[in-house]
Amino acid sequence: MKSAREKMNMIAAYRDVGSYRGAAAICGTTPKTVKRAVQQAQSKGELERKVREKNTDAVRDVVAKRIEKTQGRISAKRLLPEAVAAGYAGSARNFRRLVAEEKEAWRRTHHRGRRPGVWSPGETLIIDWGQEGPLHVFCAVLAWSRFRFVRFAANETAGTTLRLLAECFEVLGGVPKVVLADRMGCLKATTVANVVVPTPDYVRFATHYGFRPDFCEAADPESKGMVEHLVGYSKSDLVVPAEVRVGDLVGANAGAVFWCGEVNAQVHSEICAVPDERLVTERALLGALPSLRPSIGKRVTRKVDKLSCVRFGSARYSVPMTLIGHMVEVEVADGCIRVVHLGTTMAEHALVAPGETSICDEHYGGPRPKPRRAPRPRSATERAVLELGPAAEAFIIGAAAAGATTLGSELPELLRLEAAFGRTAVVGALERAVAFGRWRVGDVRSILEAGAGIAKAAAPGDALIVSLPTVATRPLSAYAPEEVR
Repeated sequence: MKSAREKMNMIAAYRDVGSYRGAAAICGTTPKTVKRAVQQAQSKGELERKVREKNTDAVRDVVAKRIEKTQGRISAKRLLPEAVAAGYAGSARNFRRLVAEEKEAWRRTHHRGRRPGVWSPGETLIIDWGQEGPLHVFCAVLAWSRFRFVRFAANETAGTTLRLLAECFEVLGGVPKVVLADRMGCLKATTVANVVVPTPDYVRFATHYGFRPDFCEAADPESKGMVEHLVGYSKSDLVVPAEVRVGDLVGANAGAVFWCGEVNAQVHSEICAVPDERLVTERALLGALPSLRPSIGKRVTRKVDKLSCVRFGSARYSVPMTLIGHMVEVEVADGCIRVVHLGTTMAEHALVAPGETSICDEHYGGPRPKPRRAPRPRSATERAVLELGPAAEAFIIGAAAAGATTLGSELPELLRLEAAFGRTAVVGALERAVAFGRWRVGDVRSILEAGAGIAKAAAPGDALIVSLPTVATRPLSAYAPEEVR
C-alpha cells in the first residue's frame, strides 16, 4: 500500500501537470495508481479539480449572438474572421467545435416541432411535379388511402397540369374537397401577404370540379412529404431504369399506369393497408365528377372533310364517318392529337409528319378492302357472257391481262358454245381454261370437245382421278388354245 506521503506527492503532481499520465511519470508509478489516489481525494473533498480555460471562451458570446441572429444557419468559416477580429487566437478546428456546440444548444431551444398529419377520407389530394433531365413527372397522392397517380409529360404548363389533374380525378372516380400543391408557377398568379392567389384558369377549373385549391407554405416540403417521396420513387423506379425519353411519352405513360397498378395493390408500410381497397371506401366520400368535362388548353376548330378526316399540321387524321361535314375541336398534348365533338373524345392519334395520314380502320367500318376492278358489261353480248358467273368474269380478266386483243370478237362464239354444249359444260370448261392459263375461245372449244377424257388438275399430294374411255371386253376363254376348246 502507498503511504500517505506518496499519495500526497501524486496529488500534488496531478495538480501541477493536470493529467494522470504526467503525474505518474513524475512519481515513478502507473497512471492507474495516480487516478485511484486522486479519485479517493476527490471523494473526500480534499481535491478540487481546476477548470482549465479554453481559448474559445473569449468569443463564445459573439458566436452565440450571430447564431441567434441567423437562426443557426451561419457557418464557422464565415464566423472565423469576425472571431479573429474580436481577439480569438486559436485554431480553426477549435473554432468549428465551438460553433457546432453553440448551434446544437440553439437548436435544442428553438426546435421547430411538427405534429403528424391526420387525414380524413375524401378530404385532401396532394400534387407535385418532378423532373429528370428533359422529362417531367406529375405525381398525386390521395392522402387518406395513399392511392398514388403518376404520369409523364414534356412540360409543366398550366394546360398540362390541369389535364393530368382531370385525368387523376377520372382514375379516382371522384373529386376530393381540397387539392394541396406547392407554389407552382403555372397555378399561381401572385402572392399577397404570403397568401397565394391562384390563376383565373385554375379557379375556373376548381369551380367546375368542385374542390378548393390550397397551397403549402413557401420552402416547406415537409407539409407534402408523401408526394415528395412519390416523386423520388417514380424517378428511381421508372425514369432511370427504363431510360425514358420525351419522344416516347405514350410508352412512358403506359409503364406508369402499370407501375401504379402494382404499388396500389400492395400493402402500404405507413397505413398497413392496400391503397386500392382503401380507395373503395374513400370513393363513397369523394365529390361526384361533373357531367361535362372542361375544355383544357388551346384547341383549334376543324371541319371533317368527305374523306372523314381532319387536317392538322399538314397531316390528315381520321374520325368516325358520322362526323363528315361537322365542326370538331382538335387538341394536341404529349405527342398525341385528340378530336373532340360536343365534349366527347371521338378519336385519338399519335402525331405524324406533315404530308402523312393516320387512319383508324374502326372509323370506316373495318379494314381497308383490297382493290377490285370488276368487269362492267356495255353490250348485250358482254352481259350474256358475264351471266355465266364468276368463271366467265375470271376468264375475261385473265384474257385482258394476257393481252388477248381478239377477246371482244370471240365472245359471240362463246355464246354459241353454250347453246351447243350447255351452260354447265361451258362453265366447267371456262374454269379449266382459267386454271391452265388458256385465254382463247378456241381453247375453250378444245376442252369441250375432249369431253370426259381430259385430266383434272389436282393439288400436290392428292390422288389424280382420270375418267378412262370404256372398251369392249372378252372372256378369258376366248384366249384359250383351240385344242382346249
